[in-house]
Amino acid sequence: MSDIALPMPPVETRRAGPSTDISGIKTREQAEAVAQQFERMFISEMLRPMFEGIETDGEFGGGNAEATFRPMLIDQYSDAIAKGGGIGIADSVLKEILRMQGLE
Repeated sequence: MSDIALPMPPVETRRAGPSTDISGIKTREQAEAVAQQFERMFISEMLRPMFEGIETDGEFGGGNAEATFRPMLIDQYSDAIAKGGGIGIADSVLKEILRMQGLE
């Protein structure tokens, strides 16, 4: 049987990071969304090294599939932490965005 190469849709394992351009922020709600997105990204980057040393092989390991889906799991953990109150970074970022945009 010959191998047939099937096109695979691209799998996005990471969300697009927040833009560094805050000039488009016109409302407090937009500023809050950007601040929470920044905190989610920060938490994700802090969690990532915790999972790098975990082996994916062995009797109960997921092998390559586990390695493929691990970044998505980390993103979900980051979302849950950020939505659950986060670690306080969003508040500081929001205050600075509001000050820079004159929305205080």
